[in-house]
Amino acid sequence: MGIHMRAAGLFAGVGGFELGMARAGHTAALLCDVLPTAEAVLRARFPDVEYRSDVTKLRSLPSDVEVICAGFPCQDLSQAGRTAGLDGERSGLIGEVFRLLSRRRVGTVVVENVPFMLQLNGGNAIRAITSEFERRGYRWAYRVVDTFGFGLPQRRERVYLVASRDLDPSAVLLADDAPIQRPRTALNERAHGFYWTEGLGGLGWAVDAVPTLKNGSTIGIPSPPAILMPDGSIIKPSIRDAERLQGFGPDWTAPAERVARGSARWSLVGSAVSVPVAAWVGRRLASPGQYETRRDLPFPLAGKAPRAARYDGKARHSVAISVDPIGVQPESLATFLHDREGQSPLSLKATLGFLGRTRRAKLRFEPGFIAAVERHAEAMLALEASTRGASLDLSFA
Repeated sequence: MGIHMRAAGLFAGVGGFELGMARAGHTAALLCDVLPTAEAVLRARFPDVEYRSDVTKLRSLPSDVEVICAGFPCQDLSQAGRTAGLDGERSGLIGEVFRLLSRRRVGTVVVENVPFMLQLNGGNAIRAITSEFERRGYRWAYRVVDTFGFGLPQRRERVYLVASRDLDPSAVLLADDAPIQRPRTALNERAHGFYWTEGLGGLGWAVDAVPTLKNGSTIGIPSPPAILMPDGSIIKPSIRDAERLQGFGPDWTAPAERVARGSARWSLVGSAVSVPVAAWVGRRLASPGQYETRRDLPFPLAGKAPRAARYDGKARHSVAISVDPIGVQPESLATFLHDREGQSPLSLKATLGFLGRTRRAKLRFEPGFIAAVERHAEAMLALEASTRGASLDLSFA
């Protein structure tokens, strides 16, 4: 049966951690998030759970809480952000977890964030967090895992860290390893997700998957990916399919529209914890596995931190392990997308803007990709011309 815990969800977002943990038999005892949109979703989806809006005003956790789940804000740890580290105004909120632990040493803590924290400021972000847990008598383990390997066609790598005084975190995060192959580019056979909103410095790209869903721009504009379909069309997925790409049911975030525009749902989905990953963590919390110490390697004293590591109470170790704990191959992206009515073609303006950036960027694209985007632009131009009843001119120079 395993051990089932009562959990406090801090920075809960739309409840990805909590939904996944519930699927593993755990129960939410407290939810906390400052966003009104997140509150609307959480109150609708977890109506019987105590809710608090401001973690900084939370004096202590309920006495029956046995595990804290904290997908703390990643803005300052994101490679695209201000890289302010743990001293940042928002990512510094991880300090609130430690403040609450000072009030009562909850047995287990689960943390989620972006992989860039492993190299930010020479790896200081992850070292600061793990050192604080060590100082408080916790063993810990962390690992980068990819949502793709949980049966969802989204390439989403995230760091999951478990710290505990009650169980061996290595037996939770590092007991399972089932690496799977990522598909190779085949433009006429597979769908390819990419970001048309990228700047000049990079191209979010994924084969038979979407790149990591984002939480939108700094001014609240949603940023859905584009998908080059096998037939050559380029579409934007619907918010309902975006929810499914994170493991939620369609319209999970619909209650947010009671307090904000529908576009706000993209930010909520992009910030969420992937549900099946949380469910795997929850299952291993309930029934830990067995870690094989042959995977241990030396932990670097300085510089970029390893992508998986553990602390056994005496020493830190790097760990040789993949990003695929359970290795579930997703179905093809083209067949995964169910909400055809909610899809929309990438507009002519957006397509031309993307092509313009590719002309100025020093990037290498898959052979045939730019030509496919140009054909989509031509198709959208023809559609616009027919709508206006006029002939328009388009140059890709």
